Formats: sequence, structure tokens, C-alpha cells
Amino acid sequence: MKRKIIFFHAFLAGICIYGAFNCNDPTKDKSPSENKIAVIFDTDANNEVDDQHALAYLLLSGHTFQVEAITVNATSDGGDIEQHFAEAERVLKLCDAPEDLPLLKGANGSFEEIQPQLGNEDFDGAEAVHFIIESAKAHVEDTLTLIAVGKLTNVALAVAKDPSIIPHIRLVWLGSNYPEPGEYNLENDIPSMNYLLKSGIEFDMVVVRYGKPSGTDAIRVVKGGINREMPGLGPHIEEPVTGRHGGSFSNFGDYSIDLFAHTEYYGRPPSRALFDMTAVAIVKNPDWAEKTLIPGPTMVDNQWVEQVDNPRQISLWENFDKDEILANFYTSLKYYQVIE
Repeated sequence: MKRKIIFFHAFLAGICIYGAFNCNDPTKDKSPSENKIAVIFDTDANNEVDDQHALAYLLLSGHTFQVEAITVNATSDGGDIEQHFAEAERVLKLCDAPEDLPLLKGANGSFEEIQPQLGNEDFDGAEAVHFIIESAKAHVEDTLTLIAVGKLTNVALAVAKDPSIIPHIRLVWLGSNYPEPGEYNLENDIPSMNYLLKSGIEFDMVVVRYGKPSGTDAIRVVKGGINREMPGLGPHIEEPVTGRHGGSFSNFGDYSIDLFAHTEYYGRPPSRALFDMTAVAIVKNPDWAEKTLIPGPTMVDNQWVEQVDNPRQISLWENFDKDEILANFYTSLKYYQVIE
């Protein structure tokens, strides 16, 4: 399957064809097509193993989501934008995503490096940024959800280039150890986060909190669990895909096993967090976490600064229901509905 990289807003519509196994699944999504959540998924796909699983979860939850594009960015691990693009493309092929689903290259660099160049036609990340802007503008009567699971550079650049899109976007960001400092996504571009916190955009912060049960770090799979749950899951495609570490794969489940075979596990028992997948989960079902409105903070010298008098509020998501989220993840890949 040859993926077409396009640079325009596409409305995808069609009639879902369900296999018999879908009809027999009592936990499958019930959302009618007219109520699907419009999403752009922004990812540093080649970073670890959680981005790929979040993307597969999204692509195979076609009862719930209308995916308008996948945009990629480059963070400090995983190589440059080409490598993140290539990994996202592998997952799209393995999930049998529509050939005309836009897969777009975003920023290699940081917000502060790129922002002064926004007047240029070919600034770093222009392809993804322009698409985000045009897609948001099309949502005049509803909201476009941006699920961002890496640095926030692409989103901040889009808002900086055209602030008129702010009322049309809900940003759901997987990042930070708030209220403590640190965390990979945050540290890859703190100024982009601060810019968006001040912008007025609807901002949902899905916290990571390394080593703590209240963050997405708690959404863990134990060593061997992936080998038990994932074999053969997802669509089976005719033309196999070469994986990031070599090998040939015709479904995402088998590729998942290979990804985990090349990663490290931590703790006792040895386990690995699927952080990014949680951001998709709480958009799918907000009841799987606790949401609190807080005055928008900011970060100064790598420390959070509370702004208790700030009238601008953001949503803080924590205390995730691990069992429900992981169960729905596996169910969604077993009784999948590919996005239209």
C-alpha cells in the first residue's frame, strides 16, 4: 500500500462494514458516526514504544474517532523528522489506515528557533502547521481535538501563526510530572508549552509523574504480557512492512511484540509504561481518569510556578483506571474498526 502524503483538509465518510466478530463484542464502542470525535494526532513516533501503541489504538477505534491527520515532530531521541515519519508510516500501514489519511512532517527544531521564521513559506514544520490551521478553521461549529504525545512545537507554531484557531481546538497533551519538574515531552520544548498555557487554548494536561501511581506511568504492561496478549491483533495486510529493527510484519500485534523485544523493562516485576496510549483513552472515555480544573501554571527555570489568581484554567488529568484502559486497548485491537 502506497501512502499518499497530501496537504489539504479531507473529510472522510463511508459506511462501516463490521465483521461477525465485531458484532459479538459486548465492549465495542457505541458512538454513532455523527458523534465521532475529530482528531489530529501529533507524535514523535520513533521515540519509544508507547507512541506506536497510542496511534494503533486510535486508528483501530473507528467507532469513536474521525482522524483528520497524523503529524510528526522530532524529539531528542529517535532521530530526525524522517525517522519519526517512517515509524508513523509503518503503524499506519500495519493498521490498514486509509491511503489518503494525511501523514505530515512537522518540526525538527524548537518553537523559539522556528517562530521568527513563520513568515517564510518553507519554515521548519510548515507542512504540519499549515494543515493544523486549515483543519481547525473547518471546525466552525464544533471542536477539533489535538492529541499531542510529544513536544508541543507543532501546536504552538500553528497558534502563533494564526491565533484565530484557538476557539476551535481542544489540546490534549501527554506530558509533565506536574506539580513536580521534569518529564521528557516537556523538556524537549518548554517554551512551546508556556506559550500555549498563556494562549487561551483549551488545554488538557495528562500527567506522566514518573514512578507515581497517580500518573500515566502507572499504565504498565509486565514483561511477557505483550507476548501473551498481542499476537496477531489488528488487521492483516497483504504487503508486509519492514519493522524498525528489521523483520517483516503483516499486523500491528506482531510488530508490537518485536518493539517490546528491543526495549528495556524497569522495576519489579519488570514492566514498561504505555504513557501515550492513555491520552487517547481519556478522550475516548473521560470516566477512566479524574479531571480537575486548576489555574494555568507556568514554568520558570525548569520549575513550576503556580498562578493562583490566573483566571485562565486548564484541565489536569490524573489517577487513571489502569484495568479499564488496558482492557479497552486490547479489546479495540481484537475487535477493531479501522477509521474511515
